[in-house]
Amino acid sequence: MAIGHFSQLYSESPTDCPTARTPEALSSSRQTATTAYSIFHEHWWLDIATGGEWEMATVKHGNQLLGEMPYYLARKGVWRVSRLPPLTRTLGPVIKPIGTDPVREFRHRMHVTTRLIEQLPRFDSFFQVFDHRVKDALAFALRGFTISARYTFHIGPDCTTPEVWARMSSKTRNVIRNAATTLTVRQIEAPGEFLRFYEANLASRSRTNAYGTVVMRELVNAFVDRKAGRLLGAYDRHGRLAGVIGLVWDCDSMYYLLSSRAQASPGGAISLLVWSAIQEAIGRNLTFDFDGFSGAATYEFLSGFGGTLKQRLGVERLSTMYSVARTLKRRVSRQSHEAFTPNL
Repeated sequence: MAIGHFSQLYSESPTDCPTARTPEALSSSRQTATTAYSIFHEHWWLDIATGGEWEMATVKHGNQLLGEMPYYLARKGVWRVSRLPPLTRTLGPVIKPIGTDPVREFRHRMHVTTRLIEQLPRFDSFFQVFDHRVKDALAFALRGFTISARYTFHIGPDCTTPEVWARMSSKTRNVIRNAATTLTVRQIEAPGEFLRFYEANLASRSRTNAYGTVVMRELVNAFVDRKAGRLLGAYDRHGRLAGVIGLVWDCDSMYYLLSSRAQASPGGAISLLVWSAIQEAIGRNLTFDFDGFSGAATYEFLSGFGGTLKQRLGVERLSTMYSVARTLKRRVSRQSHEAFTPNL
């Protein structure tokens, strides 16, 4: 298998930055990547993902924007909640750096973050996962938030394709090789083809779309139209889709956002698509972000690609009544031997 076989599938310049809004006051290039501004902070993304139900906390000094933090406004029954919107992997504060002195920079970040927190409405439940470039959540911890850690894998743009291939586990390489003998990776030009395949696979497994069918359709169409993402398909010899993957990117990273595989398709379809996406990220000089994992099975799959483990901080704050209600619900669920689904 030729490990560089995917490079001809994209035509845009690798240096293009496709996102529509990256405020110069906060993040204008990779040189200011510490501001942690991502595609998920884009106004168009948040408008679609939340149905327009979001607000922005901002801190300014005169006309200069020092920091901002978007948050989702929602209700679950009687509760006022703020969580990550559908398909939005990370959010968190975006702080403009002020210099190279680490002590002064830390104080600045603490001051701006504290002022952002003070602008948040009173929620019964607030939860966000931060971009990996946010290295601490001390200002949140000091104001009653619980801090937790999530993880993802990264492959940096400084890696070459042969280096990434060599770092993979032998099992993952063999799966990719085998899949490549029967499947061909091509760009899916029409988002409708991707979406129909995704929904059909859910239906065949008697599952519903956890992100919302309408929200997913609008986001997929939006990132394709804005050239801020791409849809790839693995096709068999008869031209039938075996698997699909959805990718989005900004000026720093390419994110593994969505994937789906037909029940009867070869098991290596998604592995082949991920490998193709990694090669594209390297060609675009972007970090490939595997977009996190929540269980041992997903960890086992993603770790085989040889990425570097990265931490994402999560912050959560609950009102007393909400916390009591959630505890009672969990207790009742355990007593009835039902799996708890956090829908409060």
